Amino acid sequence: MSPPGRPRGEDRSAQPEAGAAAARRGRAGAADADPGVDAGAGAGAGAGAGAGAGDDGGRAGLALDRYDVAILRELQGDARLSNAELAQRIGLSAAPTWRRVRWLEQQGYVIGYRAELDRRKLGLDVLAFVRVDAERNNGASTRALEEALRALPEVIACHYVSGAGTFELTVMATDLEAFSRFCVGTLLNLPNVKDIHTSFSLGEVKSAGALPLDHLPGPRRPR
Repeated sequence: MSPPGRPRGEDRSAQPEAGAAAARRGRAGAADADPGVDAGAGAGAGAGAGAGAGDDGGRAGLALDRYDVAILRELQGDARLSNAELAQRIGLSAAPTWRRVRWLEQQGYVIGYRAELDRRKLGLDVLAFVRVDAERNNGASTRALEEALRALPEVIACHYVSGAGTFELTVMATDLEAFSRFCVGTLLNLPNVKDIHTSFSLGEVKSAGALPLDHLPGPRRPR
């Protein structure tokens, strides 16, 4: 007669293998666990809302934690890191790292990836800062000028700053002659432009810097 609780005819030899398989599954689950979600937020997430469940990876309503900030810091330094390399650097396994990167993209913390080009190797030797004074400071005129400036490839950055309808532009050109043609033939002919004032960069001390993240959770960047 079989012992109580064991079905008649059960193969005893399968028990150690089944136990080993369960142990392996447990170890795999622990490796894929996200300490910021599975352990910290799992109790409030409810059944079936663990990491990987749903589009938000089980992180709905959560704020950035030290792992998220570490990911952002690493991606700012090198956006070409593989998921495995990124996981190793931040101290998580690959699966929760991938889920976190996806969540950061979905939530708009990471808005894109792009290549950083050397402007001098591409022949763009002139970098200028141009203040554009507007003729009229009203909504319709300002929007028209914004759209016109946004469409110019020579303008790589544009800010509407405090003052009497003033824009601050960062402009690139191949040389001074090309920059002069751009100002006279294009900028001064845009709608609602009253005047322009230019300063030239004599040398780049720092450009395309990473965003400061020391105010967010996690260890501070060494200075």
